[in-house]
Amino acid sequence: MELSSIAKPYAQAIFEVAEQSNSISKWSSFLATASAVMSDESTKAFIASPGKSKDQKYDLISALIAKASSSELSKQESAVIGLILKNDRSAAIESIASAYEAAVSDANQSKNFKVISAFELSEGEKKAIIDDLTNKHKTTVSVETEVDESLKGGIIIKEGDKVIDTSIKAKVDALSVSLSVN
Repeated sequence: MELSSIAKPYAQAIFEVAEQSNSISKWSSFLATASAVMSDESTKAFIASPGKSKDQKYDLISALIAKASSSELSKQESAVIGLILKNDRSAAIESIASAYEAAVSDANQSKNFKVISAFELSEGEKKAIIDDLTNKHKTTVSVETEVDESLKGGIIIKEGDKVIDTSIKAKVDALSVSLSVN
């Protein structure tokens, strides 16, 4: 199962709790910190270690998040970490954080996009992309950019689990598949 599919129910539940308690930004901060802690390679290795109990994993992750955020975890935050670890969903924490931010954006009537290009985009190119996306979606748009030199050219635009891939790499891959099928 794809991580974004796994992440949506967690993110939606967290968003509902955050909305009810009027703590949307607090949860954004918590999820960003949890994502950073749990995506660290040594933390991943510890979580994957079969010799460690779920309680040991929970204690370490909770302590690391508390230390990174300079505050004790709330009961709800602790429960989220416990649930993620209990269900072996630690690999999905980044997707949960992204899905949560998408839910926040939807609630604010705005959309967040990730634009991946082969080269650094100029300010004019970024503005053109933002203008096009704003016109298409009729809402406020924010864009995060990333460079992936393996694309060779073109761009990939992502919003949640939706992807528009106009990269040269995707076109070459599609051509390769069509040639190998025939």
